Amino acid sequence: MKGVILAGGTGSRLFPLTKVTNKHLLPVGKYPMIYYPIYRLIEAGITEILIVTGKEHMGSVVNLLGSGYELGVEFTYKIQDQPGGIAQALGLAEHFVNGDKCVVILGDNIFEDNINSFVSSFKKQEKGAKVLLKEVPDPERFGVAELKGDKIISIEEKPKNPKSNYCVTGIYMYDSRVFDIIKTLKPSGRGELEITDVNNAYIKDGTLTYDILEGSWTDAGTFESLKRANELSYNIELNFNDALEYAAATKEMGD
Repeated sequence: MKGVILAGGTGSRLFPLTKVTNKHLLPVGKYPMIYYPIYRLIEAGITEILIVTGKEHMGSVVNLLGSGYELGVEFTYKIQDQPGGIAQALGLAEHFVNGDKCVVILGDNIFEDNINSFVSSFKKQEKGAKVLLKEVPDPERFGVAELKGDKIISIEEKPKNPKSNYCVTGIYMYDSRVFDIIKTLKPSGRGELEITDVNNAYIKDGTLTYDILEGSWTDAGTFESLKRANELSYNIELNFNDALEYAAATKEMGD
């Protein structure tokens, strides 16, 4: 299982904070923002991690994270030359994933849940994808899942009239077919390849599953959500040594 953290984009909604640095390097509580998704991947036993970011701040990201040695992981880096959307950025991970399954986290997602159980469940899933949902008071800001029983029957991006209060968080799990799907996508009205179109492709063939986050979750792409992320961060302690030990113990039990 490989990990992919998407940390590109211009961060225009956080200007001027992002004038000289990548959004995902901004402080959230006691840590740079990108540490939080890295930590959640480590907890889930994933130590091979690809970081995708823009060329303007790649040097800063590498200076912060290095090879991953200090955190007990192995980082690979890929440059997203143009802001072509989340799905386009994920497409850059094809050779890194190399036929395996992958867990993808958007670099501005801050959340309390340990995702190890969700990842373990996805490992047992024969094929397809899994998304993690969260009930929110403002679903119109996000991709919204329409649920019927234990199935997602559609996902609509930023709907005016949401069909549920469950948003699709920036935590996704895919089999290797995701890269074939991405190659069939056409740009949306925003000129980007949309991750919602990827997820709807899995819905169409009946292989998209979901789980629901119980703890608090937020993105951190606006000043308001960045403020929420900082408030939430005080409930999250990142102890990388404990995470590595936990991941190792979990793997041993699985073996």
